[in-house]
Amino acid sequence: MFGLLGLTPGLFALFVVFGFMVGVFFGFFGMGGSFLVTPALLILGYPAPVAIGSSMTFVFGTAVIATLKHHDTGQVDYRLGALMFVGIALGIEGGSRLVFGLEALGIAEAVVGIAYIFVLAAIGLLFTRSALNGDDEGDDEAGDGDASDESGGSNGDDDIPAIAQKVQSYNIPPMMTLADGQKASLWTISGVSAGVGVISGFLGVGGGFVRMPAIYYVIGTSLAAAVGTSLFTGLLSGGVGAFTYGRAGVIDLGIVTALLLGSALGARIGSGATAYVNEDDVTIYFGIMLLIASIAVALGEAAAWLSMPVLDQISFVLLVGSALFVCATILYHGALAVRRERGTPPSA
Repeated sequence: MFGLLGLTPGLFALFVVFGFMVGVFFGFFGMGGSFLVTPALLILGYPAPVAIGSSMTFVFGTAVIATLKHHDTGQVDYRLGALMFVGIALGIEGGSRLVFGLEALGIAEAVVGIAYIFVLAAIGLLFTRSALNGDDEGDDEAGDGDASDESGGSNGDDDIPAIAQKVQSYNIPPMMTLADGQKASLWTISGVSAGVGVISGFLGVGGGFVRMPAIYYVIGTSLAAAVGTSLFTGLLSGGVGAFTYGRAGVIDLGIVTALLLGSALGARIGSGATAYVNEDDVTIYFGIMLLIASIAVALGEAAAWLSMPVLDQISFVLLVGSALFVCATILYHGALAVRRERGTPPSA
C-alpha cells in the first residue's frame, strides 16, 4: 500500500495526523484547510506545483465533508456561494497560470513562500486584533445577557462587523439579499470573489483563511453563515483547483489520500464543536497560530537561502506544533462544553 502511494509509513502517519488537525480547523472555522498544508509540503521539499495541486485537491475533499455537516444546521448560503464561485474560478485560473510561469523561471517556490509570509501575518494580525477587541467589548457589555444567545453569538446587525455595515451602507446596484436578510452589492461580491480566486490559485489554498474573513468583514453575513458559505465555496473552488492542477499531472495522490483519511474525522469533529464552543474562546489562538505559521515559513525560506537545514526542522516543528496546540484547545473546550451540557462536573 505504502509503495503504491509513494510514502514511507512514518510520512504517511504524519500526513494523517496533520490532516486530522486541518480537518478540525476546516470544520470549526470554515477555513484553515490548506494554508498549513502547502507551506508544510514546501518545507518538506516538494516542488511548488506539486504542493499547491495536492493541497487544493485535499481542500476539495475536506470541504465536502465539512459542508455536509454545516448544511444540516442551515448555515450555508448556497446562492451567495454560487455567485462567488464564478469570480473565484476565473481568479484561480489566473493565479495558477502565474505559478506555472514562475516555475518556468525557477522562482516559484521562493515567490510563493514570500507571499505566504505576508498573507499569513496579515490575516493572523486581523484575527488576533479582532479577538482582543471582542474581549474588550465583552467586558464593556458585561451584564447585558439578552444581547447574545446561549452559544455566545449575537443577533441582527450586532453580529455584523462595523466595516461590513459601512460597506453595506453604499447601495450600489444591483443589490442581492443574503440568506440571513442582509443586503450586499453584486459588485462587492464579485470583487471579493476574484481576489480570493487569485490567492487560491497562486498560493494553492482553498482561500478559506481569506474567504471567510472576506465574507464576514466585507460582504457582511452573520459569522455562522460566513463559515458555512465559505466551506461551500471552498468545495467549488477546490474542485476547480484540483482539476486545473490535475491536468498538469502535478497532484501527489499519496499525500492527498493520507491527508483525507485524517481530515474525514477531524472535519466532522470540528463542525460538531461549533454547536458547543464559543469561537471567541479559541479565535485568539488561531490568530497567533497564523502569526507563528508566517514565522515558520520565513525560517523555511531562510533555510534555503542560507543552506541551513536545521532552520527547516525548526520551521516544521513550529508549523505542526502551533496547529496541534490550537486543535487541542478546540477539543478541550468542546469536551468541557459537552460535560456541562450533560450535567457532569469537569475534572480538574
